[in-house]
Amino acid sequence: MKKSRLLFTLALVSVVALTGCRNNKVERVETDETIDLSGYWNDIDSQLVSKEMIANIAAHPWIEEYREKSGKKPVVIVGTIRNLSDEHIETETFTKDLERELVNSGRVTFVASKLDRLQLREEREAQQSQAREETRKKLMAETGADYMLQGGIRTIIDQEGNRAVKFYQVDLEMVHLETNEKVWMGGKKIKKDVTKRNVKW
Repeated sequence: MKKSRLLFTLALVSVVALTGCRNNKVERVETDETIDLSGYWNDIDSQLVSKEMIANIAAHPWIEEYREKSGKKPVVIVGTIRNLSDEHIETETFTKDLERELVNSGRVTFVASKLDRLQLREEREAQQSQAREETRKKLMAETGADYMLQGGIRTIIDQEGNRAVKFYQVDLEMVHLETNEKVWMGGKKIKKDVTKRNVKW
C-alpha cells in the first residue's frame, strides 16, 4: 500500500513538473526589435551606441588625414572601455560592431587586443619548437598600432519610490599612441523612464 502511494506521488510530481515546463513560451524575434524587460542596459542600447559611433567616426576626416600624411591605413587597437556605471555592461558588444565596420570598409586596420595578443604570442612561441620550419611564424614581427580606442560608460539615476529615470552616457575617443593626441571623440546618450509596479529599487 505504501509502495503504491509512493509511486502515485512520484508520478504526480513528474506530471506537475512536465506541465510547468510546458508553460514556458519561447518566440524568436528580430534582433533589432526593442524589448526592454528590466530597464537595465540591454542589446538594443548596445546597438544604438554602435550605430551612432559608426556613423560618427565614418564622417570624421581623421582617417583620410592620416592616410594622406603617411600613405597607409591607420592601425588601431581597442584599449579599455571603462564601465563606470552601477550595472554590468558588456562593452565589447558595441566595440566589436565598430571594429567590424571599420575593418570591412577597408579604411582601418585593427590589431589584436592585449588579452588576445598573449594567446597569439604563446602560439608563436610554441611554433618555434613544434612546427615545421617553413610554417613557423616569426617572433618580434607584430604590427604596432598607431591609435588606441578608449572610453567609458557612466550612468546617472534619479529615483523616487518605484520610478527611476536612468541616464547613460557612452564616450569613446581615438588617441595617437605616440603623441597622446585625440583625433576623434564620439558620444551617445540614452535616457530611460522606468516604473516598477509594486517593487522598489
